[in-house]
Amino acid sequence: MSDTLLQRIAVDRRVMTGKPVIRGTRVPVDLIVRMLAQGIPEAEVLREYPRLVPEDIRAALTYAAKVVAQEDVFPMAVSA
Repeated sequence: MSDTLLQRIAVDRRVMTGKPVIRGTRVPVDLIVRMLAQGIPEAEVLREYPRLVPEDIRAALTYAAKVVAQEDVFPMAVSA
């Protein structure tokens, strides 16, 4: 299932300077993840970006999880 979802992600240096995007769009994966992290409901994300479907949101989250799992993770300073 995750391999199928990951096929929805494209990385092309000519699109959004190579940032991972939902295939066929210019919607970056990090934008979707940030919106969800801010508490914006999935339905609102889909309304804001009508070319997206629910599987695209799952693909973005799956991609983000795989990137974090495979990378060295360093603590970030958090300002209050």
